[in-house]
Amino acid sequence: MPRPKRKRLIEHPPPIDGFKPFGVPIQNLEPVILLYEEYEAMRLADYEGMNQEQAAEKMQVSRPTFTRIYDRARRNVAKAFVEGKALMIEGGDFHSENYWYKCEACQKLNVSDLEMVNCRYCQANSLRLING
Repeated sequence: MPRPKRKRLIEHPPPIDGFKPFGVPIQNLEPVILLYEEYEAMRLADYEGMNQEQAAEKMQVSRPTFTRIYDRARRNVAKAFVEGKALMIEGGDFHSENYWYKCEACQKLNVSDLEMVNCRYCQANSLRLING
């Protein structure tokens, strides 16, 4: 029996749900799923400029595990670009130290250390917990 998979720490949720090619309705596109931990691996390595050892430590995984996550992320992004597919960011095996909410009224992302009821942008009480 394999040991349980360790949840990856994600510091920041993506500010968007995904990307799609210009000029093609989303209903006509096949999605490629980029997991939250894959997004975080790319954010840390490519955007923040961390080496793989630093990024692995930040995500609380081993360096070889980080490398596998990062490689899957690059392949998924490349597949979406090359094949003209939508890239959707969702799912995965992760945890976060704060709450992530998406407001159903204004579609803005709300990140908080505490549980929330109302959107901080439009004050609507239509928040959906993303990471719970």
